Amino acid sequence: MKEKIEQADWTAIAAELHDKGYAVVPGMLNPLECTALTVAYIDPQLYRKTISMERYRFGAGEYKYFRYPLPPLIRQIRENVYPHLAPIANRWMQVLDIPRVYPPTHEELLEECRNAGQDKPTVLILQYGQGGHNTLHQDLYGDVFFPFQLVLFLSQPGQDHTGGEFVLVEQRPRAQSKPIVLRPGKGDMLIFTTNFRPVHGSRGYYRVNMKHGVSEVKDGHRYTLGIIFHDAQ
Repeated sequence: MKEKIEQADWTAIAAELHDKGYAVVPGMLNPLECTALTVAYIDPQLYRKTISMERYRFGAGEYKYFRYPLPPLIRQIRENVYPHLAPIANRWMQVLDIPRVYPPTHEELLEECRNAGQDKPTVLILQYGQGGHNTLHQDLYGDVFFPFQLVLFLSQPGQDHTGGEFVLVEQRPRAQSKPIVLRPGKGDMLIFTTNFRPVHGSRGYYRVNMKHGVSEVKDGHRYTLGIIFHDAQ
């Protein structure tokens, strides 16, 4: 997995993140890895908490937070993708005049989280059936947060399910919100902003807030793996 991550075109990914606030990396997981993660959904020993979306009015579906230690594949993705994203995050903070510098390694970020009382893993796996959806939201979890997160798609649109598109909404100041609808394939990795992104205007850079969610699943089942780099309280 580390080799596959290193082989990705991080220059192009950085350009897409700067331009749009998201980037799709195709084929990060192979079909066997997707199946293994999906099958493991029913293993209670892997998870620290299960959330019913209906109960909290987050949508319709269910997700589970992994416990530490994370499965090796997930830990490798989290640790090896982060160093490529930290310089991009620092550039965003710089152009927006935010006095925040993210450390070069993921372990150093987790140390910052622990010092702030955030020591619970935030990696999660999500399951949607017919009618399932996820309302627009941001995954912040505490004062320490990293401005990028990942979703790895474990199901194939049009084969395992219909509907269930990934939705981003960009909320520009003094303008109507812009919807972005994405349909990555099985095994693809989506990198996107957790909270906001910088946009260059006539007076320099300004901050644009973004939220994400999932449109209604028409039929079938949809599984995704969400990797958030900061931990929760």
